[in-house]
Amino acid sequence: MVVVGASLGGLRAADALVRAGYDGEVTLIGEEPHYPYNRPPLSKEALVAEHDFEKIRLRSSAKADAYRVMLGTRVERVDLSRGELYLADGSSRGFDGLIAASGLRSRALGIPKPPGGILSLRSYDDLLSLRAQLGGVTKVVIIGAGFIGCELAASLTTLGLQVTVIAPEEVPMLRPLGHDLGAAIQHRHERHGVHFALERLPVAIEGGLRPSAVICDDGSRYEAQLVIEAVGSTTNVEWLQDNGLDLTDGVACNEKLQFAGHPNCFAVGDIARFPNLLFDGVARRVEHWGIAVDSGRHAGKALASVLRSNEPVQEFRPMPAFWSDQFDLRIQSFGMPGLVQDSASIRVIEGDLADEVAVGYYREEILVGVVLLGMAQSHNKYRKILADNLG
Repeated sequence: MVVVGASLGGLRAADALVRAGYDGEVTLIGEEPHYPYNRPPLSKEALVAEHDFEKIRLRSSAKADAYRVMLGTRVERVDLSRGELYLADGSSRGFDGLIAASGLRSRALGIPKPPGGILSLRSYDDLLSLRAQLGGVTKVVIIGAGFIGCELAASLTTLGLQVTVIAPEEVPMLRPLGHDLGAAIQHRHERHGVHFALERLPVAIEGGLRPSAVICDDGSRYEAQLVIEAVGSTTNVEWLQDNGLDLTDGVACNEKLQFAGHPNCFAVGDIARFPNLLFDGVARRVEHWGIAVDSGRHAGKALASVLRSNEPVQEFRPMPAFWSDQFDLRIQSFGMPGLVQDSASIRVIEGDLADEVAVGYYREEILVGVVLLGMAQSHNKYRKILADNLG
């Protein structure tokens, strides 16, 4: 068994293979030189408190010698019909079962940039680069007003920096949360001193070894000694090409996370595009920490079962959930609020947008998502309400 991708989903998949009773050889291959680690803290407490690697290192639930871990190893391609992986060092590795957990990389804007480049934040090495460049900096521009961009804005403002967030949307986090909730969160950021330049597109970044300013499509100019791109991610699936797979947005899988035509191959985490029949039959990727954990465990257990006894594999029907900490605010989400884009179908269930609030997202009058600002005591209540609505 080979697991390609040594992050959260890959680690949990390897653990699950062993814990399911598979006693053959299991190898976990990771391109980064670091042991699997937790990524959400990178934009929050690991940045503010300067946590060392051990603070974010993940722990395996299997025995230390239960499987082989190969770090700093790049998989160039795979031949699924032959069951063969080809590595960047020229070697190859055969396999009977495969779990793809290769995750994402930061997307970059195709605009003029200074020779010294700008930053993004996806890996531990990115965090070290960001920390190293903070000395003497007072003004930061973040391009992108999604969750990572807003978390970074909160963290860097907490560190005493002047932060401007540039994005084309009307409000931060518009697509996942909707206009009203995004606007409410924007107001909280602004009270802490974050400046937003919205409905603008960066067209160039000036500077030499360090950036000096971001120029936008309306002619506006924002001075910066540090620029961070937080404009989304790209799936790491190039190594799976030439196998007849649909790789248009991650890896197309069935409702069990299996590749089409390859029952002994699974995808997990951010690259898995699968239909969650708890909601509908449309295949989607879900970039949530909890999905990486749950899909890794599902795929590891399922693959062990397939190779051991060819038993039927259960459907993967998770309840997506995520959280985001921004200043003193915790945002929690259950279900798939991003399925609802009609503002009339996004309603306050309890509380007030100016304070703590529970917001419901309805599709054809069926509750498909709930987002909480604060209201920690209501976490279990709304999770149960949502589960009951989805049947």
